[in-house]
Amino acid sequence: MENVSDVPYLTLSGYVELPKYRYVLFIISLILYIFIVCSNTVLISLIYAHKSLHEPMYIFLAALFLNALFGTSAFYPKLLNDFFSDSQVISYPACAVQAFAIYTYGAAEFTLLSVMAYDRYVSICKPLQYATIMKISTVKKFLFFAWIFPACEIGVMLILTNRLTLCKFQLNRLYCDNYSIVKLSCEDTTVNNIYGIFVLIIAVFPALFFIVFSYIKILVICHRSSKETRKKALQTCLPHLLVFINFSINSVFEIVHHRLQSNIPHIIRMVMSVEFLVIPPLFNPVIYGLKLQEISNRLRKLFCFKSQLLKIPNSSL
Repeated sequence: MENVSDVPYLTLSGYVELPKYRYVLFIISLILYIFIVCSNTVLISLIYAHKSLHEPMYIFLAALFLNALFGTSAFYPKLLNDFFSDSQVISYPACAVQAFAIYTYGAAEFTLLSVMAYDRYVSICKPLQYATIMKISTVKKFLFFAWIFPACEIGVMLILTNRLTLCKFQLNRLYCDNYSIVKLSCEDTTVNNIYGIFVLIIAVFPALFFIVFSYIKILVICHRSSKETRKKALQTCLPHLLVFINFSINSVFEIVHHRLQSNIPHIIRMVMSVEFLVIPPLFNPVIYGLKLQEISNRLRKLFCFKSQLLKIPNSSL
C-alpha cells in the first residue's frame, strides 16, 4: 500500500477492448480535436478582432470557447498518444493535473452558462438598465468567479484525495478522474465522498436553478411582448438553451455511467464517459456560428474575403 504522492504511475485500463480499432479511433479523434481547436479558435479570434462584438454576450461566448479548448486539451493529447502505446500509463502528478483540468472545465462550463443566462435575462427583461448592470467591470468579475471558484473547489477535492493510501493502481477509464482514484483507496473515503457530493451540488444545482429561473422570466416577458420582440429573443436565447441542454445531457451521462458500470458494455461506458468532453466543444461553435446572426454574418464575410483573395492570382493570369 502506498500514499498517492508516492505512486509512480497509474494504468488506464479503459483501452482494453480498443486496440483492434486503434487506427480508426486515432483518425476520428484527431479529426475531432483539430476541428474543435480550429472552430473554437476562429470564433475567439473573430470576437477579439471586431469591436462591435466586444459586448458582454460575445465576451461570455469567447470565454465558453476558451473553456472548451482548456478542457479538451487536457484530454485529447493523452488519448491520441495512448492509442499507439503498448501500456497506457500516467504518472500520478500528471493524472492529478488532468483530473483538475477536466473537472474545472466541467464546473466552469455550468457557471459560464448560468452567467450567460443572466446576461440574456437582463438584456430582455431589463433593457433600459442593461448598460448599467452589465458593465465591463461586472463582466470581469463574473469571468473571474466562473474559473476561480471551480478551480478552488476542485483543488480542495484533489488535496483530500492526495492524503489517501492506494492499494490498487488501475483506473478503468480513458482519462483520470477523482472519483476513480478515490475508489482505488483501501482507506475510509467517507470525507471524500461527502465533499464530492457537495461539489457536485454546488457546481450543478445553483447553475441549473438560475438558468431555468432566468429563462422562465424571459418566456413570461416574451409572451407579453410583440411578435418582433419574441423573434429577437428567440434568436439570442435559443443557442444558449441548445448549448445548455447539450452539455447537461452529456454531463449526466458522465455522472450516471459510474453507477451503471456493471450493467452496460465496456465500449458504451467508454463512449458515455467522454461525451461531455467531445460533444459540447464540437457543437457549440456550430450552434453559435449558425444561430447568432452577428457571428454568422462575420464568418461569411471572413470566408468570402479569403475566397476572393484566392481567386485574385487566377484572374490576373
